[in-house]
Amino acid sequence: MNDIPLNILFCILAALLVLSAFFSGSETALMTLNRYRLKHLVKQKHRGAIKASRLLQRPDRLMGLILLGNNFVNIMASSLATIIAIRLGGEEAILISTALLTLSVLIFSEVTPKTLAAIKPEILAYPAAWIYTPLLKLLYPFVWVVNLISNLLLRIVGINVAKHQQNSLNKDELKSIVSDSKDLIPIRYQNMLMGIIDLESASIEDIMTPRTEIVGIDLEAPMESVIQQLQSSPHTLLPVYRKSIDRVIGFLHLRSILALINQPGFDKQSITNHLKKPFFIPESTPLHKQIQSFKAEKIRVGLVVDEYGDVQGLVTLDDLLQVIVGELISEEADVKINKDGSYIVDGSVTVRELNRITQWSLPIEGPKTLNGLIIEYMETIPEAGTSLQLHGYRLEILKCDENTIKSVKFYPDN
Repeated sequence: MNDIPLNILFCILAALLVLSAFFSGSETALMTLNRYRLKHLVKQKHRGAIKASRLLQRPDRLMGLILLGNNFVNIMASSLATIIAIRLGGEEAILISTALLTLSVLIFSEVTPKTLAAIKPEILAYPAAWIYTPLLKLLYPFVWVVNLISNLLLRIVGINVAKHQQNSLNKDELKSIVSDSKDLIPIRYQNMLMGIIDLESASIEDIMTPRTEIVGIDLEAPMESVIQQLQSSPHTLLPVYRKSIDRVIGFLHLRSILALINQPGFDKQSITNHLKKPFFIPESTPLHKQIQSFKAEKIRVGLVVDEYGDVQGLVTLDDLLQVIVGELISEEADVKINKDGSYIVDGSVTVRELNRITQWSLPIEGPKTLNGLIIEYMETIPEAGTSLQLHGYRLEILKCDENTIKSVKFYPDN
């Protein structure tokens, strides 16, 4: 080394710093690549993306290779800087050279290339993949030894690198990706995707029309009342029962009966003759399974029953579709936003639907409706005018009766 001119030593040192920058930057670039864009480019036969994808299938080997190279050039640079310092100023210059080298490595070989790689990973990642692919084959014995020791240490703490799935996503992470894609996906389609993601976790109980709100025909009622109800009903399918909805005998399609109402001899038996067999749904049935069931049975409505067979509610195919398409077919009449940013919410709206409309995160594990959530939180039925902080959201009870909350006002965040 003493025979090599200083200018050549400085050139070698500069080259080592460049190599260190390459290893540092390419490490960050490869590890921060968008995995979904990478998969897309692989399908498009992008050669750099294909090589990068193969390298990332075993990140332990890739990291071993990069760190092996990076540490080697950094140690070489440190040794070379020491030799240069001794030749220029003796042993007293070693401390100065160490400080200057540390600053140079930090700025030119760490912070700058890693910042660039974090912002524009593809600029470094794909060219680096061309270099690392043959380099890994060349240095594989050294990398294998490093990985063997490293993986054994990881297994001690219960981590198996070979079985680790780098690209696995859970449902909450997928929802975060969708919600962060506002610039790419219109909000209405974003809500549709959220609804589809929630299908497996939601049950019929979350969206059903409660028992108390079911509109049906009681065959024990006077005939005049039955006819009036048939003529004025806004629904096309009505459950028909005797005295109680728990004693339902079928569903009546209004189109099949309205033409007969004014004919002589129209009576309750005429209604019974046009009934369709009722379809019962366990209240814990997942939404995605019920959509398949409706399709298989070629029906559009069913009664939700509990474990004792008692009717708890009613659900239609439109209810299931609304979970997905939401506001495209619904006017969101139960949730109204004011100019000041506050919301007027019907107490019967489901917590899941309220979260979907407002992008809030009220708990959905317990009560299914806003009314139930507030009553469970307060452990009593509040009076109108009561204000409270519900799971971080400030609200006021506007209307209520003896046993239910009818209307609630949510105030905007301060």
